[in-house]
Amino acid sequence: MSARLNIFAIPSAGKVIKHITSASKVVHDSTLPVTTQHLVTLRASQINGCGFCTDMHSKDAVAAGEDWLRLNMVAAWREATCFTEAERAALELAEEGTRIADAAGGVSDEVWEKAAKHYDEEQLASLVFLIGLINAFNRMNVLIQQPGDYQPGQFA
Repeated sequence: MSARLNIFAIPSAGKVIKHITSASKVVHDSTLPVTTQHLVTLRASQINGCGFCTDMHSKDAVAAGEDWLRLNMVAAWREATCFTEAERAALELAEEGTRIADAAGGVSDEVWEKAAKHYDEEQLASLVFLIGLINAFNRMNVLIQQPGDYQPGQFA
């Protein structure tokens, strides 16, 4: 399978990717735990059916020291016992923030309050932007049918 567009060969697309990637770097360098970032980006990518991002974020997580068992359990995090309460709150926020169209009221106050118990305002802001950015990347990759086969550090 090949992508519908080679966005890296289109100058205006390259500019957009550069800015989104810069915003992602700010989030990555924030105080939001990197482990949480990997779990959230993986879960949103699974929900959105983005093969490229699911491949990328699972491989990056392993390269950063995450355990494959935990990554395999992300899709079933509610039943899994391997996640902290903070990680579970972030995963739930990611799910509600990704499935906005499925939840008539958007993100519930209950889910927001669970996340706010575990993360300070700086981390919550980073979590919000992370969820928004991964959803943007997922949607772009699904639209252009970007194939997988990511190698850790490929875009470093």
